[in-house]
Amino acid sequence: MINFYKILFFFTLLMGTLITISSYSWFSMWMGLEINLLSMIPLMTNPQNSYPSESALKYFITQALASSIVLFTIIMMMNTNESAPQDSENLFMMIMNSALLTKLGAAPFHFWFPEVMEGLNWFNCLIMLTWQKIAPMIMIMYNMNTTVFFSSIIIISSMISGILGLNQTSLRKIMAYSSINHIGWMIAAMHSQKIWFIYFTVYVIISVNIIVIFMQNKIFYINQLHNILNQSKMLKILFMMNFLSLGGIPPFLGFLPKWLTVNSLVNMNFYMISFILIVLTLVTLYFYLRITFSTLTILSTETILNKIQVKTFWTFMINFLTLSGLMTCTLIFNFF
Repeated sequence: MINFYKILFFFTLLMGTLITISSYSWFSMWMGLEINLLSMIPLMTNPQNSYPSESALKYFITQALASSIVLFTIIMMMNTNESAPQDSENLFMMIMNSALLTKLGAAPFHFWFPEVMEGLNWFNCLIMLTWQKIAPMIMIMYNMNTTVFFSSIIIISSMISGILGLNQTSLRKIMAYSSINHIGWMIAAMHSQKIWFIYFTVYVIISVNIIVIFMQNKIFYINQLHNILNQSKMLKILFMMNFLSLGGIPPFLGFLPKWLTVNSLVNMNFYMISFILIVLTLVTLYFYLRITFSTLTILSTETILNKIQVKTFWTFMINFLTLSGLMTCTLIFNFF
């Protein structure tokens, strides 16, 4: 049964983000963020289950706190004189960026993100991982003038996501910590809007592919993977390759945005940040590989016959196109 009020709030969710990214003033951007927040809460709630309601409450409290800090800094910046020192303006910008990073779920402001993700269904998880990142990231892109602050955020995001993701058995929390790692990469790519857009688009495509597989097979924990994936060879190879692509292994599409990001960082002489990002991404790659161990090994329960088929032809086709995307992009770029 389709809840029509959820369709209404889904469209207002999209509208809130579009208002934020197309606004000319900070105040109207804040209004867009609020519309986006108030539309997300009804989408998260479920009268038959208390966990989504708990997640919605946690989400509302943190987002409302961050929104109030954003509004406070906007008012303070409007009321300061033009003759005010540059340090006070930089301080207000840093406070605003901290609030936006809290809305984004970047470390060390990530405390709410895995907990909220754990109580949601996969569709809401997909919205949290993809669409809800756009508006705060665009706002951060407008005021990226404190290099040391953002450098520390990039390093902390990569470090915390790698270390905390190692101990998880819930796939929703693993996807949340993976998202925190990719947020660090996206912030590093933000000095070029084109590279950030390529990175975000590729991340969305890979996340959709992985979450569709989880959604179709109702998988929420690592131990469920053994039962489902060992009964379908096609599903097994698509799942494994998508996680390798998410980790940025070269033959797959996920390598392209990381390649572009590292290249631009090196050209701007940010050698240390690029080195730290690459090394700490290997930690996240370790727990991606741990998830795919069940697909790489032949177990005694594995069957020769395919009991479960990949649900639709389009699932296979979309996965094939995205997994072969790096080769396609390389061929296309040769003609420009």
